[in-house]
Amino acid sequence: MTAVTATYRRVIALGGPLLPVVSFLGRLPTAMCQLGSLLLVAETSGSLTTAGLVGGALAAGQTVAGPLTGRLADRHGQRPVVLAACWVNALAVAALVTASLAGLATLPLALIGLLAGASVPQIGPLARTRLVALAHRAGAGDRVVAAALSLEGTLDEVSFVLGPALVGLAASVAHPAVALALAAVLLAVCGTAFALHPTAVVVVRPAADRSAGSAGDPPHGRPARARTPRAVHAMRLSTALQGAMFGACQAGITALTERLHQPAQAGLVYAAMGVMSAVAGISLALVPARIGLPARWRTAAVALIALSAPLLFVRSLGALYLVVVVLGVAFAPHLITLFGLTERLVPATRLAESMAFLTSAVVGGQALALAVSGRLADAYGPAAAFAVAVGAAVLILGVALTTRAGARPAPPVRGSRPAREPAADAPAASGLSGGSGADTP
Repeated sequence: MTAVTATYRRVIALGGPLLPVVSFLGRLPTAMCQLGSLLLVAETSGSLTTAGLVGGALAAGQTVAGPLTGRLADRHGQRPVVLAACWVNALAVAALVTASLAGLATLPLALIGLLAGASVPQIGPLARTRLVALAHRAGAGDRVVAAALSLEGTLDEVSFVLGPALVGLAASVAHPAVALALAAVLLAVCGTAFALHPTAVVVVRPAADRSAGSAGDPPHGRPARARTPRAVHAMRLSTALQGAMFGACQAGITALTERLHQPAQAGLVYAAMGVMSAVAGISLALVPARIGLPARWRTAAVALIALSAPLLFVRSLGALYLVVVVLGVAFAPHLITLFGLTERLVPATRLAESMAFLTSAVVGGQALALAVSGRLADAYGPAAAFAVAVGAAVLILGVALTTRAGARPAPPVRGSRPAREPAADAPAASGLSGGSGADTP
């Protein structure tokens, strides 16, 4: 345990203790806005349909625009992209609050929600990219990189537990508008702090990538874009399927707690699952180094099936708490493993885009599954929604078993530091790279 603590101390030291604080507070509004917009529009319009349309527009905007924001950060550096996005996002959230309180019609509310989703500054994925770049620049080994991704995954999980809790508290004590106003302030202040943090410059595109007219460049003097390996697309699908599990579980939990006449317990049950997922994520550093990332992916997929199947037979609140808490053990390890594999496989010049793509896939999968499984739960009961979650887990295992995930390690340098010698770039003996022959299908 002392070795694990030392590893996480090295991770914190890469960017200083302020970086994880501002990145956490900067990504918290994203977790607040989905539920906050639903509650706000439902209360001000009196229509759940309108609230659902606005929430769906917000999710759609984030799903589509997230990778584009990451691509801009890869091309132009994080600082200008995050500064612009966080202020546009803060203004869009403030406009949504104002428009809702003013009683605007459904269409303008949905358009503002779409803008609020599309302008999310993607601080979570960009923080991952930045921390990985700092680790490589410092010459840290694979264990430190893996711990950095575990820390970022844990911060995500905590934000998606704390965010809805803050919204629920504000709605019960005052008004949902208060929660969204707080989100807008956090976006402006902490998003700016994240953008202006000195570590932002470590992921600026290298001069060699920005220069035009180099030998081998395509016509018009523009460098060719590096291709994304096929395995990365499978990982994006696997991430979207986990988002589908989130959405289906949320619908099933809501339906079951309503059937048990305890609807207020739904948020607490979902939060309990998130807390356990966060604990599992931070504990990944305890996994033996000889277990590579592809093996972890398959193991997590098997665990998702085995631990979600009991949801089909849950009939009481106590059993629901027990099953979802245990299920949470598999969620963060699966996501963090996919982030780790993506970091190894994608070209350095497309890392932020790829990280944002994974996050957007979760959001898109969750929104789609929530809509579908919610209807199934209304028609056939909570077990129907939970069946969607189990089906998604089975598909995850199928993707994991059929993807050659460890075939091609990515270039090691993501910062401005000169490239290391080839011998130093080989996968470390720790096995965290997942690039060994034993780990490939």
